[in-house]
Amino acid sequence: MAGFMDILGTMMQQGMSQSSGSRMTDALGGGKSGGSLNDIIGSLSQMMGGGGSGKAAQAGAGGLGGMLGDVLGSLGNNKAALGGLGALAGALLGGGKSSARGAVGGGGLAMLAPLAFSALKKAGQAPAQAPRALLEPQTPQEQQALEDDAEIIVKAMINAAKADGKIDQKEIERIVDKLDDDGLTQEEKDFFVTEANKPMDLDGVVASAGNQPEQAAQIYAASLLAIEVDTQAEQQYMQQLASGLGLHPQVASHIERTLGMHA
Repeated sequence: MAGFMDILGTMMQQGMSQSSGSRMTDALGGGKSGGSLNDIIGSLSQMMGGGGSGKAAQAGAGGLGGMLGDVLGSLGNNKAALGGLGALAGALLGGGKSSARGAVGGGGLAMLAPLAFSALKKAGQAPAQAPRALLEPQTPQEQQALEDDAEIIVKAMINAAKADGKIDQKEIERIVDKLDDDGLTQEEKDFFVTEANKPMDLDGVVASAGNQPEQAAQIYAASLLAIEVDTQAEQQYMQQLASGLGLHPQVASHIERTLGMHA
């Protein structure tokens, strides 16, 4: 079976679009929202320990750190999200290692989860439970649930990249080369190539949300990261995706703003 956390880790590290890395940095709080990624990771660590203060906390307050403060207030000292976000930050800064690809994928989920939570909260739709991507899996079933989430996100990102018609063959080769460099299995590489060459399936992506607002918001955010949204076809795709997922306009707008899509 393909390791979807590994595939997601490579896709996050490589970047599905030219600006995806900078937009993830914005979401982490290291871009438009201010503060370096090191400050943000320090802020997350303090928050997980029961509160943040000083420069790190101030840096985190404008980006993902502030969102995690909302989500993690009652979770205690949980290290799962911090470790994954640290791996993702290392990848964005160019220091990510191939062996950390799964951790980077976990960091991708840990970035999307509080972003979705925060967006839903702004629209008065806050989930009753903390996202599972921020919790250390305790059973094989919980670990499999994260793999299932990663599969949904991977497929959504690949599908979004087809918004202009199809994924460019050079883009497929670029990501497959990175999958190979990261030591992913032939099955994992074949999965990516097969998905990339399938016709676009917006209905399938919408159905994968399972009528769950949290999943829908994460799918929308991941899809934004996969494309530049600088063509009419891509803009139309994202509008249709938001409509199909049943996202409140305020949810979509919050996600877009956090990912640097709005001035």
